[in-house]
Amino acid sequence: MSDFLQLDGKTVLVFGVANRKSVAFHIGKSLEEAGAKVVYVVRSEQRRESLAKLLNEREVYLCDVEDPEQIEQLHSDIAAKHKTVHGLVHSIAFADYEGGVKPFHETSKSQFLRAVDISCYSLIALSNAFKDLLDPDASVVAISISTTRMASENYGFMAPIKAALDSSLAFLTKSFSQFSRVRFNAVGPGLLKTSASAGIPGYVDSYLFAEQVIPRGQAVQTQEAANVAAFLISPRSTGINAQTLVVDAGMSINYFDSEVVRRATNAE
Repeated sequence: MSDFLQLDGKTVLVFGVANRKSVAFHIGKSLEEAGAKVVYVVRSEQRRESLAKLLNEREVYLCDVEDPEQIEQLHSDIAAKHKTVHGLVHSIAFADYEGGVKPFHETSKSQFLRAVDISCYSLIALSNAFKDLLDPDASVVAISISTTRMASENYGFMAPIKAALDSSLAFLTKSFSQFSRVRFNAVGPGLLKTSASAGIPGYVDSYLFAEQVIPRGQAVQTQEAANVAAFLISPRSTGINAQTLVVDAGMSINYFDSEVVRRATNAE
């Protein structure tokens, strides 16, 4: 059972490492521990240089997913070294909160469409670009959020975009089923302590609240979400397709915890 995940020797592309706290970095670590060959893709040369020590001696490529030509070049570069890709991790998201978070109805067209392009459409573009390299039984995993129906003001316009990402899983699964058995799933973590989340206005307060509501009294750890992603990449999860697996440590069942409600209703 030493190779329970059956990932030994498999090649997996991981997009989106920014630093040691990144979900993508933790996923890559889990995959490497399971014996996978992880190929990392980052947005810029500056990012690659900043990750030089963290990703020491690992295979790292560049790709700004907003640029179709860079996606095409990335495919060519990876195809030159790898005949088959067994998994792809999409841990890419971006939102322009310049000027602060505004009411949702004041979201500008340019802000919304750019966030859709980077955070959602890029999954479609990358899947299409690498379809000839993906193993017939490959797994594609995106990083979503635990709920797109909770209208959190400080998350701005990103929840609807993550909802589009979640919906895309079903449509990618259906279209790819014409020529393969490639699976498309997502991990939907609760609030995580990452550098990206720290930049969201009011996020720290929401994170602290989550720790009060989660039954165990501790927020979801980034590694916990990463472990689920590694499982979804592995052949052990072949029966799961077009799903978003929520990893919130039970927060969604406990919004009305009696002690939290008592403190809220008794607050001055």
